[in-house]
Amino acid sequence: MYVRALHLEDFRSWKSLDLELSPGVTVFSGPNGHGKTNIVEALGYLAHLGSHRVNSDSALVRENATASMISATAVNGRRELTARMTLRGHGANKAHINRTTLATTRELLGIVRTTLFSPEDLALVRGEPEQRRQFLDTIMIARYPRLGAVKADYDKALKQRNALLRSHAMRSALGGTLSEEEEAALTTLDVWDAQLAALGGQIMSARIQIVHDLAPHLAQTYQRLAPESRPAHVSYTSTIDGPLAKVGVHLGQSVPGEPTALLTPEVAEATLLHGFADKRSQEIDRGTTLLGPHRDDVILMLGTQPAKGFASHGESWSVALSLRLGAFFMQRGDGTEPVVILDDVFAELDSSRRQALVSLISDAEQVLITAAVEHDIPEALKQDATIVSVLARDTPDGRISELTLKAGVDDE
Repeated sequence: MYVRALHLEDFRSWKSLDLELSPGVTVFSGPNGHGKTNIVEALGYLAHLGSHRVNSDSALVRENATASMISATAVNGRRELTARMTLRGHGANKAHINRTTLATTRELLGIVRTTLFSPEDLALVRGEPEQRRQFLDTIMIARYPRLGAVKADYDKALKQRNALLRSHAMRSALGGTLSEEEEAALTTLDVWDAQLAALGGQIMSARIQIVHDLAPHLAQTYQRLAPESRPAHVSYTSTIDGPLAKVGVHLGQSVPGEPTALLTPEVAEATLLHGFADKRSQEIDRGTTLLGPHRDDVILMLGTQPAKGFASHGESWSVALSLRLGAFFMQRGDGTEPVVILDDVFAELDSSRRQALVSLISDAEQVLITAAVEHDIPEALKQDATIVSVLARDTPDGRISELTLKAGVDDE
């Protein structure tokens, strides 16, 4: 897959952008804060229905504008489709494929596929479990688009179940008694348990399959990127007590000589139901759901030590990059090659790791790179790359980014 054209209107610092792209390497070069990352962020949004930098869509709408628009034409074999998203700071977004309006924005998933690495990805190694769960879920939804709706339904059910538990916990803490309506509401926990278990079982099963499939790609990619370092491993661990917890540290782990424990949705559902029943009194007392995929984690190891807390800055950077590139190679193996996006990555790599990265991405169909300093890009990569210069200027209408130069194209 590659993106042939990108059009932006009122997106971040871009009042308007019309950009023709081609297979191979394109480098967006320019000072920090001038809008080059905004270009790849827009493509990432179309691919994953969210920004890798902010949680709110309102930050993506240019100052003084009411809405922004992202449109990209993706070529996948002989098929060419245009995905378009209109973002509103307040209100519902709208999505289109070619000229067809979609009922939900989730129907846009799969038209544009990207693997995007950015400096924020250090949180995959050093951050909290939430970042690692989000990493898995992004791959999960790209790989199994129907699970996007499952994940959304799980989040809604979890929120409602927690509200019910929290209400009871607050009343108990104040020494009050529950009303008849509140007592009746509490009896619906069985219904919520069944719903969460059915949805959560599908999520856990898919995540574990992904970790299992990702593990060898992570190990191989990290070995190529940092051959002098310790071997890298990845595993999935769960908060569920019982049989799943006993094998949790080995779920999906690629370790020679050790069996891999994969989990069916049905077994995960049954295990979750058992866990909810076992933890019910604790959950009622604490006012929150104590187990499920929303509390699971991904464990990253270098040799025999956890990467979090033991990896150096360079190792952490390389592990995070290997996770993203490992996901790229895994998805390529699935038959759907994403566009590789590297946002400001070369500045943090020494010369040997830069060369290793060039070798890893050398046969990718399309690679988009941002760099504040063009000299950070290895010469071997620049030889056949298209260099696009990005600069911003201050205007009465706000700060606006512009393309100032495209290598290989005569000025008109």
